[in-house]
Amino acid sequence: MHVPDGFINAPVSVAAGVVAATAVAVSLRGARRELDERTAPLAGLVAAFIFAVQMLNFPVAAGTSGHLLGGALAAILVGPYTGVLCVSVVLLMQGILFADGGLTALGVNITVMGVVTVVVSYAIFRGLLGILPPTRRSVTVAAFTGALLSVPAAAAAFTLVYAIGGTTDVPVAKVITAMVGVHVLIGIGEAAITAATVGAVIAVRPDLVHGARGLTSALKLRVDGALVDAPVPAAAPARAASGAGSTKKVWVTGLVTALVLAGFVSFYASANPDGLEKVAADKGIDEKVEEHAAANSPLADYSVKDVGDARLSGGLAGVIGVGVTVVAGTGIFWAVRRRRTEDLTAASTSVSAG
Repeated sequence: MHVPDGFINAPVSVAAGVVAATAVAVSLRGARRELDERTAPLAGLVAAFIFAVQMLNFPVAAGTSGHLLGGALAAILVGPYTGVLCVSVVLLMQGILFADGGLTALGVNITVMGVVTVVVSYAIFRGLLGILPPTRRSVTVAAFTGALLSVPAAAAAFTLVYAIGGTTDVPVAKVITAMVGVHVLIGIGEAAITAATVGAVIAVRPDLVHGARGLTSALKLRVDGALVDAPVPAAAPARAASGAGSTKKVWVTGLVTALVLAGFVSFYASANPDGLEKVAADKGIDEKVEEHAAANSPLADYSVKDVGDARLSGGLAGVIGVGVTVVAGTGIFWAVRRRRTEDLTAASTSVSAG
């Protein structure tokens, strides 16, 4: 759903940019409460993983494809504030390096693909956890539902922005019907990817899933036909309290997975236009589309300039994208984490002095 330059007029693009900048500023402050020494590096990995999976367009209807938006996945894994930042980092890298999503439309894309998807998915996710049994399976079910509904919500949000500042004269009723219709189908793919990823992480390290904190189930033993809580080793509470447990294996596994997806599997992704591209072409929304400012980038269109082999070119671009995104994201999240540490130290010093 990357909106290119020319779909939305300048005043509305500027207004969306203000909304996006405000959301990012609020998220930078909120992320200080979500990030700790374990989740700060993982947040950069989540951004890189979203970048990689967004390269894997999957077919959803005749001549149309879809890809992960990632807001729900990021919000559930690392928290809603950090989730907005993850998607924003991905969109910034895509726009600057790969000419994917207009630069003047960056505010629109962050608002629609980042803010709306995170807010809608996480609100649904938390609401469902409030009524479902407190189990890991409930986390997966709630993640699936939140992700599913976040995609048509983003499509509706784009339609609202188009209704206010669209550069072509296409009836809004036709736009919203087409956009929401195709993005409901894309939402099914989003939900499946989100639930599978959350389920995989929660199966091995539930303590690293922001949305699953406090929902870990005690180990059960069967005694005389009845299930009872297993005794907890003496060292376990101390480890849990200190947050011990290396994230290195999770980080390395996730990074390797992202590199394989972007560097190899992406070659087999659907070549059909995604939901917005298809609707724009069919309804005439793209009549005034503008050439991307980064169209001459060496990585434009997810290929490396002057590399003739399509498989190698796309794979190298994907690997570079994952690498740049994980470095940029990790740097940002470590800086946010350090700022939180400084704030806590200052507060502690102030209390001690008082």
